[in-house]
Amino acid sequence: MKQDINERELIEGAVHLDRQHESAHKHVTGKADFTDDEREPIGTLHACLGLSEKAHARIIDMDLSACLVMEGVVGVLTSKDIVAPGHNDISANHLDDEPVFPQGEVQFLGQPLFAVVAETREQARKAVKAARIAYDPLTAQIDALEAMEAGNPYVAKPLTLERGDVAEGFARAPNRIRGQIRIGGQDHMYLEGQIAFAIPGEDDDMLIRTSTQHPSEAQHMVSQVLGIPSHAVTVQVRRLGGGFGGKESQMSLFCAVAALGARKFGAPVKIRPDRDDDMTATGKRHDFVVDYKVGFDDEGAIVAVESDFVARCGFAADLSGAVTDRALFHADNAYFYPNVLLRSHPMKTNTVSNTAFRGFGGPQGVVVAERMIEEIAFALGKDPLEVRKANFYGETGRDITPYHQQVEDNILPRLIAEMEMKADYQARRAAILAFNEKANRSGGLERKGLALTPVKFGISFTATHFNQAGSLIHIYSDGSIQLNHGGTEMGQGLNTKVAQIVADALSVDIDRIKITRTATDKVPNTSATAASSGSDLNGMAALDAANQLKGRLIAFICEKWGVGQEAIRFLPNRVQIGEELLSFDELIKQAYLARVHLSAAGFYKTPKIHWDRDKGKGRPFFYFAYGAAVSEVTVNRLTGEYVIERTDILHDVGKSLNPVLDRGQVEGAFVQGMGWLTTEELWWDGEGRLKTHAPSTYKIPLASDIPRIFNVELAQWSENAERTIKRSKAVGEPPFMLAVSVLEALSMAVASVADYKICPRLETPATPERVLMAIEALLSNGAKDG
Repeated sequence: MKQDINERELIEGAVHLDRQHESAHKHVTGKADFTDDEREPIGTLHACLGLSEKAHARIIDMDLSACLVMEGVVGVLTSKDIVAPGHNDISANHLDDEPVFPQGEVQFLGQPLFAVVAETREQARKAVKAARIAYDPLTAQIDALEAMEAGNPYVAKPLTLERGDVAEGFARAPNRIRGQIRIGGQDHMYLEGQIAFAIPGEDDDMLIRTSTQHPSEAQHMVSQVLGIPSHAVTVQVRRLGGGFGGKESQMSLFCAVAALGARKFGAPVKIRPDRDDDMTATGKRHDFVVDYKVGFDDEGAIVAVESDFVARCGFAADLSGAVTDRALFHADNAYFYPNVLLRSHPMKTNTVSNTAFRGFGGPQGVVVAERMIEEIAFALGKDPLEVRKANFYGETGRDITPYHQQVEDNILPRLIAEMEMKADYQARRAAILAFNEKANRSGGLERKGLALTPVKFGISFTATHFNQAGSLIHIYSDGSIQLNHGGTEMGQGLNTKVAQIVADALSVDIDRIKITRTATDKVPNTSATAASSGSDLNGMAALDAANQLKGRLIAFICEKWGVGQEAIRFLPNRVQIGEELLSFDELIKQAYLARVHLSAAGFYKTPKIHWDRDKGKGRPFFYFAYGAAVSEVTVNRLTGEYVIERTDILHDVGKSLNPVLDRGQVEGAFVQGMGWLTTEELWWDGEGRLKTHAPSTYKIPLASDIPRIFNVELAQWSENAERTIKRSKAVGEPPFMLAVSVLEALSMAVASVADYKICPRLETPATPERVLMAIEALLSNGAKDG
């Protein structure tokens, strides 16, 4: 049948165009199903964890008899329920250092010691409190520096990055500064807490429905604890109510406990801790204490850098080795260090085992780089932006990182120039300097600050083997398409982007495609949806599967219609074969009748990357994503309170797969980063008890905290030089670090009380209390104020 062809017609849901999140309407109407919304089979039981009250102690006696006689209690779970061939370990690195339930020794306050299983969640929670546990206290090391001084071991092998001759560099540097900065941690505060729902099947089969970024990790941990093959464990994830890294490895505990209960009691078991227990028993972003030394010339150009990154890692390794590695990888941010020596110190402490969090150590490294830049600027009386420009990566000879990777396709100078112009940086800085000078003379209460900061962020898992992904696509005989991939949807829009990629490849409307829940029995050996790699990896895997199917359809057309490939054109929802037009539905029907295989498994592995950790050399990252932000703040000198007046962002996402989703990610990442650096304070008392364990004591940003003027743009001209999915770039983590512009702006405002002669050395989070103390410290050092 001949039809008119509209050359300009587009499919619905084409790539590079705005497309609403596929579950947006469900999120706002409450129709989106999360794990706790799953219908519970008859006989479902509920588990609750019993947590340690000591940070470090021997368990003398654990009497759970009172728990067993409580109403509705079916039984308890302890380490004794993990029997060979099962193994009592859920270490992400298989280091045998993270038991489900400890035997004999408690390692942190809040460590799960046992679980009560009852007919209802409330019954289980009530019964847990009846336990009687006797402890023999041991010395606890809560702080990372205290742990180092006490001779505590590392939880993972430390890393050293070195290039050039640091001693010679410092010897010839005319200026040298040495300092220390404390960088706080951060709780994930995902809207949906940790949860796992285990349903036993025949033989040893176990179905786990959970909220995890890493279904295969949950599968392997349950398999290990129960002592059964991975093929007997199926993990399913429809969506997460937020993850941010907190569900990359931390869900293993809850999945293992639910599975143990399901096997022991022969019934489905669900575990959903309340927010207090969730925050107490699960890991956070690593807090660091960093000693730095920087040598520089009279123009502000860095000659040498030496830094030691001491991290509070907690009682077990978890992902601390990789996190502290990445802190070193990003200790340069956007700057070339001719001579550099960086060392990590992943310290064991008697606190919860810290874990992945958006940026994975990178943000802490960036904060240190920017602190050194501002130290140089204050010492020389220069605009920090001038110092930044003097130290950016450049041409040959100034393009090698501390880990010996060449920085290619460096678009940062263009980004910075555009950001400087769009935000009217120079005029606004001059106005702020005049405002602060007047306030100093008149005794005004307000001081202002302005900062423009960059980010250069490496994209790939530094564990090279994680850089792979799979997908599965079925085309049914009616022309409808089912898509599955190894990534997890946690609000970031991954499913929407992957569906757009498949729709584009097959030239069909996106509404034809149904995305099914992530499941280990559909796509095996998945990598975590982390490291900003979700679209890069799973998008490519889905494209591979779609191209396989398209190739089969083309071969079928050539055979049936007797034409060459050049006569075939895939148009929106139809195919042109010579002069004939065939609907996609009709083509699929014909292919099915001709017994064409309409299912394909796709696969992708990131090329070019390699890393030798022992030598500290390689190419751990496929490419870099860049960005720039300008933030302006106003600080009350008497109270330390402040307002973020305006933020302008220009961010590089390559050729965006979906601009509206990418802008949302940039905005959300910035606000979360702002919270980390300003209000989100984790505080442990001397006994190791986390006191900020609920929204009442832990302050995440509110809508009223975001910049009063918030301008976000994507660099429309950018296109990834590497062959990524549709030449796009990752967007999940890089913009998080643009919030450093707020910290630097606060620093300028504080420094104004001392005429910008002294670096305030703000620690993070820069709460109003810390800002006020920094102001008072500068004034007490002899600064004049009005």
